[in-house]
Amino acid sequence: MSNEHPAVTANKNSMANAMAGNKEGWVALFADDAIVYDPVGPSPWDTEGNGFRGKEEISKFWDIMIGSGNLTIVPHKRYPCGNSCAVVMTAVNDMGKGVKTYIEMIAVYQVNSEGKIEDLKTYWELDKLNEQLQKLGVA
Repeated sequence: MSNEHPAVTANKNSMANAMAGNKEGWVALFADDAIVYDPVGPSPWDTEGNGFRGKEEISKFWDIMIGSGNLTIVPHKRYPCGNSCAVVMTAVNDMGKGVKTYIEMIAVYQVNSEGKIEDLKTYWELDKLNEQLQKLGVA
């Protein structure tokens, strides 16, 4: 059995499933009443900034934000503490034909006693993504 912090394990499994395009595996990492804020605050996908609550909404989040991409996620540093882990990372979305976007972010994974993700908050700058898309002629 691993002595790895459960929130670090959750982060690693989340990244692996996202990069593999494994929606079912990714959604299974979450507690039934989990919530995802990605990004934290209002966005075009979450106009009120209330997050995606429960597995049904988290599954919809996948379809909007993860499933349509070809992601490579690179963790730079992990900070486990209590039942959480803050992760500094970069997400690269390969949109094909040499077009890629880069998002630097901090994600905070909070897990329950079973190691299921109960809260995921991802902090990144939507304006910087929009600038990249405009420069690439995609937005």
